[in-house]
Amino acid sequence: MNTNTLDLITAELSAEFTGRRLGRIFQLGRSEFAFDLRSAGSRYLYIDIRPGEPAAYLITRRLKDLERASGNLLPFAHSLKKRLSSAEIVSIERMPNERVLHFKLAAEDEFGTEETLALIVQLTGRSANVFLAGPNNVVLDRARDTHGTGQQIGEIYSPPERAVTPEERSTAADAVVADWPETPSEKLDDFYAAQVAEKKFESVARAASGKIASELRKRGKLIANLQNDLTTHGDPGEWKRLGDLLLSNVATAHREGPSIIVTDYFDEELPKIAVQADENDSVTATAEKYFRRYTKARNAAAQLSERLDKLNAEMLGLERHKANIEKAIDDRDIEFLEAAIAGKQPPAPQPGKRKLPETGGVARRFTSSDGFEILVGKRAKDNDVLTFKVAKSLDTWMHAADYPGSHVVIRNPNRAEIPHRTLLEAAQLAAFYSQGKAQVKAAVHFTQKKFVNKPKGAAPGLVSLASFKTLLVDPKVPEGVTLI
Repeated sequence: MNTNTLDLITAELSAEFTGRRLGRIFQLGRSEFAFDLRSAGSRYLYIDIRPGEPAAYLITRRLKDLERASGNLLPFAHSLKKRLSSAEIVSIERMPNERVLHFKLAAEDEFGTEETLALIVQLTGRSANVFLAGPNNVVLDRARDTHGTGQQIGEIYSPPERAVTPEERSTAADAVVADWPETPSEKLDDFYAAQVAEKKFESVARAASGKIASELRKRGKLIANLQNDLTTHGDPGEWKRLGDLLLSNVATAHREGPSIIVTDYFDEELPKIAVQADENDSVTATAEKYFRRYTKARNAAAQLSERLDKLNAEMLGLERHKANIEKAIDDRDIEFLEAAIAGKQPPAPQPGKRKLPETGGVARRFTSSDGFEILVGKRAKDNDVLTFKVAKSLDTWMHAADYPGSHVVIRNPNRAEIPHRTLLEAAQLAAFYSQGKAQVKAAVHFTQKKFVNKPKGAAPGLVSLASFKTLLVDPKVPEGVTLI
Protein backbone atom coordinates (compact mmCIF):
# COMPACT_ATOMS: atom_id res chain seq x y z
CA MET A 1 0.00 0.00 0.00
CA ASN A 2 1.46 3.35 -1.01
CA THR A 3 1.14 6.59 0.93
CA ASN A 4 -1.75 7.86 -1.21
CA THR A 5 -3.80 4.77 -0.37
CA LEU A 6 -2.84 5.05 3.30
CA ASP A 7 -3.94 8.70 3.36
CA LEU A 8 -7.37 7.68 2.06
CA ILE A 9 -7.62 4.82 4.59
CA THR A 10 -6.50 7.13 7.41
CA ALA A 11 -9.13 9.73 6.51
CA GLU A 12 -11.81 7.03 6.35
CA LEU A 13 -10.84 5.55 9.70
CA SER A 14 -10.47 8.91 11.40
CA ALA A 15 -13.85 10.18 10.22
CA GLU A 16 -15.72 7.09 11.36
CA PHE A 17 -13.91 5.90 14.48
CA THR A 18 -12.39 8.84 16.33
CA GLY A 19 -14.06 8.84 19.74
CA ARG A 20 -15.14 5.20 19.56
CA ARG A 21 -13.90 2.45 21.85
CA LEU A 22 -12.10 -0.74 20.92
CA GLY A 23 -13.96 -4.01 21.32
CA ARG A 24 -12.89 -7.60 20.68
CA ILE A 25 -9.69 -8.64 18.95
CA PHE A 26 -9.73 -11.57 16.51
CA GLN A 27 -6.56 -13.51 15.65
CA LEU A 28 -7.19 -14.48 12.01
CA GLY A 29 -3.66 -15.73 11.42
CA ARG A 30 -0.23 -15.47 12.95
CA SER A 31 0.15 -12.01 11.38
CA GLU A 32 -3.50 -11.08 10.77
CA PHE A 33 -5.84 -9.29 13.16
CA ALA A 34 -9.37 -7.89 13.13
CA PHE A 35 -10.40 -5.22 15.65
CA ASP A 36 -14.00 -4.57 16.62
CA LEU A 37 -14.40 -0.78 16.52
CA ARG A 38 -18.03 -1.03 17.67
CA SER A 39 -19.25 0.24 14.35
CA ALA A 40 -22.67 -0.21 12.78
CA GLY A 41 -22.81 -2.42 9.70
CA SER A 42 -20.49 -5.20 10.92
CA ARG A 43 -17.31 -3.28 9.99
CA TYR A 44 -13.98 -4.24 11.53
CA LEU A 45 -10.43 -2.92 11.24
CA TYR A 46 -8.33 -5.56 9.47
CA ILE A 47 -4.53 -5.51 9.78
CA ASP A 48 -2.26 -7.85 7.82
CA ILE A 49 1.49 -7.59 8.53
CA ARG A 50 2.66 -10.51 6.42
CA PRO A 51 5.81 -9.28 4.63
CA GLY A 52 4.51 -9.82 1.08
CA GLU A 53 1.96 -7.02 0.89
CA PRO A 54 0.96 -5.68 4.33
CA ALA A 55 -2.33 -3.83 4.54
CA ALA A 56 -4.78 -2.11 6.86
CA TYR A 57 -8.38 -1.33 5.94
CA LEU A 58 -11.99 -1.89 6.99
CA ILE A 59 -13.73 -5.17 6.27
CA THR A 60 -17.41 -6.10 6.50
CA ARG A 61 -18.01 -9.49 8.10
CA ARG A 62 -20.61 -11.30 10.13
CA LEU A 63 -19.53 -11.79 13.75
CA LYS A 64 -20.08 -15.54 13.55
CA ASP A 65 -17.85 -15.75 10.46
CA LEU A 66 -15.05 -13.89 12.24
CA GLU A 67 -15.42 -16.12 15.29
CA ARG A 68 -15.25 -19.20 13.07
CA ALA A 69 -12.15 -17.92 11.24
CA SER A 70 -10.24 -16.78 14.33
CA GLY A 71 -7.93 -18.91 16.41
CA ASN A 72 -6.62 -18.64 19.94
CA LEU A 73 -5.07 -15.27 20.75
CA LEU A 74 -1.26 -15.27 20.56
CA PRO A 75 0.75 -13.46 23.29
CA PHE A 76 0.80 -10.10 21.48
CA ALA A 77 -2.97 -10.14 20.93
CA HIS A 78 -3.42 -11.08 24.61
CA SER A 79 -1.30 -8.04 25.51
CA LEU A 80 -3.48 -5.82 23.31
CA LYS A 81 -6.63 -7.24 24.85
CA LYS A 82 -5.33 -6.59 28.37
CA ARG A 83 -4.13 -3.02 27.73
CA LEU A 84 -6.58 -1.74 25.10
CA SER A 85 -9.90 -3.26 26.09
CA SER A 86 -12.50 -0.44 25.83
CA ALA A 87 -9.77 2.11 25.07
CA GLU A 88 -11.05 5.24 23.32
CA ILE A 89 -9.60 6.19 19.94
CA VAL A 90 -8.34 9.76 20.32
CA SER A 91 -6.83 10.20 16.86
CA ILE A 92 -5.70 8.26 13.80
CA GLU A 93 -2.85 9.65 11.71
CA ARG A 94 -0.26 8.57 9.17
CA MET A 95 3.28 9.38 10.22
CA PRO A 96 4.78 11.95 7.81
CA ASN A 97 6.66 10.39 4.88
CA GLU A 98 6.15 6.90 6.28
CA ARG A 99 3.85 3.96 5.62
CA VAL A 100 2.96 3.86 9.30
CA LEU A 101 -0.46 4.43 10.89
CA HIS A 102 -0.55 5.83 14.44
CA PHE A 103 -3.65 5.20 16.61
CA LYS A 104 -3.60 7.34 19.75
CA LEU A 105 -5.69 5.73 22.51
CA ALA A 106 -6.97 6.77 25.91
CA ALA A 107 -7.11 3.75 28.20
CA GLU A 108 -7.26 2.82 31.89
CA ASP A 109 -4.81 0.54 33.62
CA GLU A 110 -5.84 -2.22 36.04
CA PHE A 111 -6.06 0.34 38.87
CA GLY A 112 -8.38 2.63 36.92
CA THR A 113 -5.69 5.23 36.22
CA GLU A 114 -5.93 6.90 32.82
CA GLU A 115 -3.00 6.37 30.47
CA THR A 116 -2.18 7.28 26.89
CA LEU A 117 -1.25 4.36 24.64
CA ALA A 118 -0.66 3.94 20.94
CA LEU A 119 -1.25 1.21 18.40
CA ILE A 120 1.36 1.66 15.67
CA VAL A 121 0.75 -0.21 12.41
CA GLN A 122 3.97 -0.40 10.39
CA LEU A 123 3.22 -1.35 6.75
CA THR A 124 6.78 -1.39 5.45
CA GLY A 125 7.20 -4.61 3.47
CA ARG A 126 9.52 -7.12 5.10
CA SER A 127 9.68 -5.07 8.31
CA ALA A 128 5.87 -4.85 8.62
CA ASN A 129 4.79 -4.99 12.26
CA VAL A 130 2.29 -3.83 14.87
CA PHE A 131 3.52 -2.17 18.07
CA LEU A 132 1.83 -1.36 21.37
CA ALA A 133 3.42 1.81 22.73
CA GLY A 134 3.05 3.77 25.94
CA PRO A 135 3.54 7.48 26.68
CA ASN A 136 6.10 9.13 24.37
CA ASN A 137 5.73 6.13 22.03
CA VAL A 138 7.93 3.84 24.14
CA VAL A 139 7.49 0.34 22.72
CA LEU A 140 5.74 -1.97 25.21
CA ASP A 141 5.17 -4.99 22.95
CA ARG A 142 5.28 -5.99 19.29
CA ALA A 143 3.75 -8.66 17.07
CA ARG A 144 6.97 -9.66 15.28
CA ASP A 145 10.68 -9.43 15.99
CA THR A 146 12.01 -6.70 13.69
CA HIS A 147 15.49 -5.23 13.91
CA GLY A 148 16.80 -1.72 14.11
CA THR A 149 16.72 1.29 16.38
CA GLY A 150 13.26 2.16 17.62
CA GLN A 151 11.95 -1.32 16.90
CA GLN A 152 12.86 -2.94 20.22
CA ILE A 153 10.82 -3.16 23.42
CA GLY A 154 11.79 -0.33 25.76
CA GLU A 155 12.94 1.99 22.96
CA ILE A 156 11.10 5.05 21.69
CA TYR A 157 9.43 3.94 18.48
CA SER A 158 10.85 5.09 15.17
CA PRO A 159 10.21 3.70 11.67
CA PRO A 160 12.73 1.30 10.09
CA GLU A 161 15.91 2.97 8.91
CA ARG A 162 16.40 3.30 5.16
CA ALA A 163 19.68 3.93 3.39
CA VAL A 164 17.86 5.90 0.69
CA THR A 165 14.27 6.97 0.28
CA PRO A 166 12.75 4.37 -2.07
CA GLU A 167 10.68 5.40 -5.05
CA GLU A 168 6.96 5.21 -4.28
CA ARG A 169 5.68 1.89 -5.63
CA SER A 170 2.05 1.26 -6.51
CA THR A 171 0.46 -2.16 -6.45
CA ALA A 172 -2.69 -3.47 -8.11
CA ALA A 173 -4.54 -2.78 -4.85
CA ASP A 174 -3.38 0.86 -4.94
CA ALA A 175 -4.66 1.16 -8.51
CA VAL A 176 -8.09 -0.10 -7.43
CA VAL A 177 -8.24 2.48 -4.64
CA ALA A 178 -7.09 5.23 -7.00
CA ASP A 179 -10.08 4.45 -9.23
CA TRP A 180 -12.52 4.50 -6.26
CA PRO A 181 -11.10 6.97 -3.70
CA GLU A 182 -14.53 7.52 -2.10
CA THR A 183 -14.69 3.98 -0.68
CA PRO A 184 -11.07 2.78 -0.29
CA SER A 185 -11.71 0.05 2.31
CA GLU A 186 -14.65 -1.36 0.41
CA LYS A 187 -12.60 -1.68 -2.77
CA LEU A 188 -9.61 -3.15 -0.92
CA ASP A 189 -11.87 -5.67 0.81
CA ASP A 190 -13.29 -6.73 -2.56
CA PHE A 191 -9.83 -6.82 -4.14
CA TYR A 192 -8.18 -8.94 -1.47
CA ALA A 193 -11.23 -11.19 -1.05
CA ALA A 194 -11.09 -11.89 -4.79
CA GLN A 195 -7.39 -12.71 -4.43
CA VAL A 196 -8.12 -15.10 -1.56
CA ALA A 197 -10.89 -16.76 -3.55
CA GLU A 198 -8.60 -17.08 -6.57
CA LYS A 199 -5.76 -18.55 -4.50
CA LYS A 200 -8.18 -20.99 -2.90
CA PHE A 201 -9.48 -22.05 -6.30
CA GLU A 202 -5.95 -22.47 -7.68
CA SER A 203 -4.97 -24.52 -4.63
CA VAL A 204 -8.04 -26.74 -4.92
CA ALA A 205 -7.51 -27.12 -8.67
CA ARG A 206 -3.85 -28.12 -8.15
CA ALA A 207 -4.83 -30.60 -5.44
CA ALA A 208 -7.56 -32.18 -7.58
CA SER A 209 -5.29 -32.38 -10.63
CA GLY A 210 -2.44 -33.76 -8.52
CA LYS A 211 -4.65 -36.40 -6.94
CA ILE A 212 -6.00 -37.73 -10.24
CA ALA A 213 -2.50 -37.65 -11.76
CA SER A 214 -1.20 -39.64 -8.78
CA GLU A 215 -3.98 -42.22 -9.16
CA LEU A 216 -3.23 -42.57 -12.86
CA ARG A 217 0.51 -42.99 -12.18
CA LYS A 218 -0.24 -45.59 -9.53
CA ARG A 219 -2.46 -47.62 -11.85
CA GLY A 220 0.02 -47.23 -14.71
CA LYS A 221 2.83 -48.57 -12.54
CA LEU A 222 0.72 -51.55 -11.45
CA ILE A 223 -0.16 -52.33 -15.07
CA ALA A 224 3.51 -52.16 -16.07
CA ASN A 225 4.48 -54.50 -13.20
CA LEU A 226 1.77 -57.01 -14.10
CA GLN A 227 2.76 -56.96 -17.76
CA ASN A 228 6.37 -57.52 -16.70
CA ASP A 229 5.21 -60.49 -14.57
CA LEU A 230 3.39 -61.91 -17.58
CA THR A 231 6.54 -61.58 -19.65
CA THR A 232 8.62 -63.23 -16.90
CA HIS A 233 6.30 -66.24 -16.71
CA GLY A 234 6.52 -66.66 -20.48
CA ASP A 235 4.08 -68.23 -22.93
CA PRO A 236 2.35 -71.25 -21.30
CA GLY A 237 1.65 -72.75 -24.73
CA GLU A 238 5.38 -72.77 -25.57
CA TRP A 239 6.29 -74.48 -22.27
CA LYS A 240 3.67 -77.21 -22.89
CA ARG A 241 4.87 -77.68 -26.48
CA LEU A 242 8.46 -78.22 -25.35
CA GLY A 243 7.39 -80.64 -22.60
CA ASP A 244 5.35 -82.66 -25.11
CA LEU A 245 8.26 -82.75 -27.56
CA LEU A 246 10.66 -84.00 -24.88
CA LEU A 247 8.33 -86.83 -23.90
CA SER A 248 7.70 -87.80 -27.53
CA ASN A 249 11.48 -87.88 -28.18
CA VAL A 250 12.54 -89.87 -25.08
CA ALA A 251 13.98 -92.71 -27.18
CA THR A 252 15.69 -90.58 -29.85
CA ALA A 253 16.74 -87.38 -28.06
CA HIS A 254 20.45 -86.71 -27.49
CA ARG A 255 22.43 -84.05 -25.67
CA GLU A 256 24.60 -81.32 -27.10
CA GLY A 257 26.06 -79.29 -24.23
CA PRO A 258 23.31 -77.48 -22.25
CA SER A 259 20.62 -78.52 -24.78
CA ILE A 260 18.62 -81.62 -25.67
CA ILE A 261 18.13 -82.15 -29.41
CA VAL A 262 14.66 -83.37 -30.36
CA THR A 263 12.52 -83.71 -33.50
CA ASP A 264 9.78 -81.05 -33.74
CA TYR A 265 6.69 -83.11 -34.56
CA PHE A 266 4.54 -79.96 -34.54
CA ASP A 267 6.31 -78.80 -37.71
CA GLU A 268 5.44 -80.55 -41.01
CA GLU A 269 9.11 -80.52 -42.06
CA LEU A 270 10.13 -82.28 -38.79
CA PRO A 271 13.22 -80.20 -38.09
CA LYS A 272 15.66 -80.87 -35.27
CA ILE A 273 15.52 -78.24 -32.50
CA ALA A 274 17.52 -77.64 -29.32
CA VAL A 275 15.67 -77.50 -26.00
CA GLN A 276 17.52 -75.93 -23.08
CA ALA A 277 18.01 -78.22 -20.08
CA ASP A 278 20.13 -78.58 -16.95
CA GLU A 279 23.15 -80.89 -17.53
CA ASN A 280 22.18 -83.31 -14.74
CA ASP A 281 18.50 -83.62 -15.70
CA SER A 282 17.19 -86.48 -17.76
CA VAL A 283 14.84 -85.96 -20.68
CA THR A 284 11.76 -86.83 -18.59
CA ALA A 285 12.93 -84.66 -15.66
CA THR A 286 13.41 -81.76 -18.08
CA ALA A 287 9.93 -82.39 -19.53
CA GLU A 288 8.44 -82.30 -16.02
CA LYS A 289 10.09 -78.94 -15.38
CA TYR A 290 8.61 -77.53 -18.59
CA PHE A 291 5.16 -78.82 -17.62
CA ARG A 292 5.50 -77.15 -14.20
CA ARG A 293 6.44 -73.91 -15.94
CA TYR A 294 3.45 -74.36 -18.20
CA THR A 295 1.07 -74.82 -15.24
CA LYS A 296 2.52 -71.85 -13.39
CA ALA A 297 2.45 -69.60 -16.47
CA ARG A 298 -1.12 -70.69 -17.34
CA ASN A 299 -2.41 -69.95 -13.82
CA ALA A 300 -0.50 -66.67 -13.66
CA ALA A 301 -1.83 -65.62 -17.07
CA ALA A 302 -5.41 -66.19 -15.91
CA GLN A 303 -4.94 -64.27 -12.66
CA LEU A 304 -2.83 -61.48 -14.11
CA SER A 305 -5.11 -61.01 -17.10
CA GLU A 306 -8.09 -60.63 -14.78
CA ARG A 307 -6.23 -58.02 -12.73
CA LEU A 308 -5.07 -56.23 -15.87
CA ASP A 309 -8.62 -56.08 -17.20
CA LYS A 310 -9.76 -54.58 -13.91
CA LEU A 311 -6.92 -52.05 -13.86
CA ASN A 312 -7.49 -51.07 -17.48
CA ALA A 313 -11.17 -50.47 -16.68
CA GLU A 314 -10.11 -48.34 -13.69
CA MET A 315 -7.73 -46.41 -15.95
CA LEU A 316 -10.59 -45.63 -18.33
CA GLY A 317 -12.70 -44.41 -15.41
CA LEU A 318 -9.83 -42.29 -14.10
CA GLU A 319 -9.23 -40.81 -17.54
CA ARG A 320 -12.90 -39.83 -17.69
CA HIS A 321 -12.63 -38.38 -14.17
CA LYS A 322 -9.52 -36.46 -15.23
CA ALA A 323 -11.45 -34.99 -18.16
CA ASN A 324 -14.25 -34.01 -15.77
CA ILE A 325 -11.73 -32.35 -13.44
CA GLU A 326 -10.22 -30.43 -16.34
CA LYS A 327 -13.71 -29.29 -17.36
CA ALA A 328 -14.51 -28.32 -13.75
CA ILE A 329 -11.32 -26.22 -13.70
CA ASP A 330 -12.36 -24.52 -16.93
CA ASP A 331 -15.86 -23.94 -15.46
CA ARG A 332 -14.35 -22.88 -12.10
CA ASP A 333 -16.59 -25.45 -10.38
CA ILE A 334 -14.85 -25.53 -6.99
CA GLU A 335 -17.53 -27.75 -5.42
CA PHE A 336 -16.82 -30.52 -7.92
CA LEU A 337 -13.07 -30.18 -7.34
CA GLU A 338 -13.43 -30.26 -3.53
CA ALA A 339 -15.58 -33.39 -3.81
CA ALA A 340 -12.92 -34.97 -6.03
CA ILE A 341 -10.22 -34.21 -3.44
CA ALA A 342 -12.37 -35.68 -0.66
CA GLY A 343 -12.68 -38.92 -2.63
CA LYS A 344 -16.39 -38.51 -3.26
CA GLN A 345 -17.90 -39.24 -6.62
CA PRO A 346 -19.39 -35.93 -7.74
CA PRO A 347 -21.66 -35.89 -10.77
CA ALA A 348 -19.80 -35.13 -13.95
CA PRO A 349 -20.13 -31.53 -15.14
CA GLN A 350 -22.82 -31.40 -17.77
CA PRO A 351 -22.10 -29.79 -21.13
CA GLY A 352 -23.82 -26.54 -21.98
CA LYS A 353 -25.44 -24.04 -19.68
CA ARG A 354 -27.13 -25.18 -16.50
CA LYS A 355 -30.75 -24.06 -16.60
CA LEU A 356 -33.37 -23.79 -13.95
CA PRO A 357 -36.44 -25.93 -14.67
CA GLU A 358 -39.30 -23.94 -16.20
CA THR A 359 -41.81 -25.47 -13.78
CA GLY A 360 -41.37 -27.16 -10.42
CA GLY A 361 -37.89 -25.60 -10.12
CA VAL A 362 -35.93 -24.64 -7.06
CA ALA A 363 -36.58 -20.89 -7.34
CA ARG A 364 -39.16 -18.24 -8.11
CA ARG A 365 -38.18 -16.21 -11.15
CA PHE A 366 -38.60 -12.45 -11.43
CA THR A 367 -37.52 -9.76 -13.87
CA SER A 368 -36.28 -6.46 -12.43
CA SER A 369 -37.26 -3.02 -13.72
CA ASP A 370 -33.95 -2.97 -15.61
CA GLY A 371 -34.55 -6.38 -17.23
CA PHE A 372 -32.25 -8.49 -15.01
CA GLU A 373 -33.43 -11.97 -14.00
CA ILE A 374 -33.79 -12.41 -10.22
CA LEU A 375 -34.04 -15.92 -8.74
CA VAL A 376 -35.46 -16.49 -5.25
CA GLY A 377 -34.90 -19.88 -3.57
CA LYS A 378 -37.93 -21.74 -2.21
CA ARG A 379 -36.63 -24.05 0.54
CA ALA A 380 -33.34 -24.58 2.38
CA LYS A 381 -32.22 -27.39 0.06
CA ASP A 382 -33.33 -25.33 -2.94
CA ASN A 383 -31.15 -22.47 -1.66
CA ASP A 384 -28.08 -24.70 -1.86
CA VAL A 385 -28.94 -25.76 -5.41
CA LEU A 386 -29.61 -22.16 -6.45
CA THR A 387 -26.38 -20.83 -4.95
CA PHE A 388 -23.94 -23.63 -5.74
CA LYS A 389 -25.40 -25.26 -8.86
CA VAL A 390 -27.24 -22.50 -10.72
CA ALA A 391 -25.53 -19.22 -9.83
CA LYS A 392 -22.34 -18.27 -11.68
CA SER A 393 -19.32 -16.79 -9.91
CA LEU A 394 -20.04 -13.19 -11.03
CA ASP A 395 -23.78 -13.29 -10.31
CA THR A 396 -24.91 -11.14 -7.37
CA TRP A 397 -26.02 -13.13 -4.30
CA MET A 398 -28.27 -11.82 -1.47
CA HIS A 399 -29.75 -12.96 1.84
CA ALA A 400 -31.54 -11.28 4.74
CA ALA A 401 -28.89 -10.37 7.32
CA ASP A 402 -30.55 -11.40 10.57
CA TYR A 403 -33.34 -13.80 9.60
CA PRO A 404 -33.64 -17.23 7.96
CA GLY A 405 -34.91 -16.88 4.42
CA SER A 406 -34.43 -17.40 0.71
CA HIS A 407 -31.17 -17.05 -1.16
CA VAL A 408 -31.59 -14.49 -3.95
CA VAL A 409 -29.48 -14.38 -7.12
CA ILE A 410 -29.31 -11.65 -9.76
CA ARG A 411 -28.22 -13.33 -12.98
CA ASN A 412 -25.47 -11.46 -14.81
CA PRO A 413 -24.51 -13.49 -17.91
CA ASN A 414 -23.04 -10.46 -19.70
CA ARG A 415 -20.96 -9.37 -16.68
CA ALA A 416 -22.62 -5.96 -16.78
CA GLU A 417 -22.70 -3.56 -13.85
CA ILE A 418 -25.88 -4.26 -11.85
CA PRO A 419 -28.00 -1.04 -11.66
CA HIS A 420 -28.66 0.24 -8.15
CA ARG A 421 -32.42 0.00 -8.74
CA THR A 422 -32.11 -3.72 -9.49
CA LEU A 423 -29.98 -4.21 -6.36
CA LEU A 424 -32.68 -2.55 -4.24
CA GLU A 425 -35.48 -4.60 -5.85
CA ALA A 426 -33.61 -7.87 -5.30
CA ALA A 427 -32.81 -6.87 -1.70
CA GLN A 428 -36.49 -6.12 -1.08
CA LEU A 429 -37.36 -9.60 -2.37
CA ALA A 430 -34.71 -11.16 -0.12
CA ALA A 431 -36.19 -9.36 2.89
CA PHE A 432 -39.76 -10.23 1.87
CA TYR A 433 -39.00 -13.94 1.43
CA SER A 434 -37.45 -14.17 4.91
CA GLN A 435 -38.70 -14.35 8.47
CA GLY A 436 -38.04 -10.61 8.70
CA LYS A 437 -40.81 -9.71 6.22
CA ALA A 438 -42.94 -8.21 9.02
CA GLN A 439 -40.23 -5.69 9.94
CA VAL A 440 -40.44 -2.06 8.85
CA LYS A 441 -36.84 -2.23 7.62
CA ALA A 442 -34.56 -5.23 7.17
CA ALA A 443 -30.82 -5.49 6.46
CA VAL A 444 -29.80 -7.58 3.46
CA HIS A 445 -26.23 -8.75 2.79
CA PHE A 446 -25.08 -8.94 -0.84
CA THR A 447 -21.92 -10.03 -2.60
CA GLN A 448 -20.76 -11.83 -5.74
CA LYS A 449 -21.48 -15.55 -5.67
CA LYS A 450 -17.74 -16.35 -5.79
CA PHE A 451 -17.46 -15.04 -2.22
CA VAL A 452 -20.13 -17.46 -0.92
CA ASN A 453 -18.86 -20.71 0.62
CA LYS A 454 -20.49 -23.79 2.08
CA PRO A 455 -18.93 -24.76 5.46
CA LYS A 456 -18.17 -28.46 5.73
CA GLY A 457 -21.07 -30.30 7.33
CA ALA A 458 -23.28 -27.20 7.39
CA ALA A 459 -27.05 -27.55 7.35
CA PRO A 460 -28.93 -26.95 4.06
CA GLY A 461 -29.04 -23.26 3.19
CA LEU A 462 -26.28 -22.28 5.64
CA VAL A 463 -23.32 -20.46 4.04
CA SER A 464 -20.39 -18.23 4.98
CA LEU A 465 -19.34 -15.05 3.17
CA ALA A 466 -15.76 -14.03 2.45
CA SER A 467 -16.90 -10.46 1.81
CA PHE A 468 -20.21 -8.62 1.63
CA LYS A 469 -22.02 -5.27 1.72
CA THR A 470 -25.36 -4.42 3.32
CA LEU A 471 -28.54 -2.68 2.17
CA LEU A 472 -31.39 -1.56 4.45
CA VAL A 473 -34.72 -2.00 2.61
CA ASP A 474 -38.48 -2.37 2.99
CA PRO A 475 -39.50 -6.06 2.83
CA LYS A 476 -41.85 -6.22 -0.17
CA VAL A 477 -42.31 -7.30 -3.77
CA PRO A 478 -41.39 -4.10 -5.65
CA GLU A 479 -43.88 -2.67 -8.12
CA GLY A 480 -41.43 -2.72 -11.02
CA VAL A 481 -40.62 -6.41 -10.60
CA THR A 482 -42.44 -9.01 -12.72
CA LEU A 483 -42.96 -12.66 -11.71
CA ILE A 484 -42.12 -14.94 -14.62
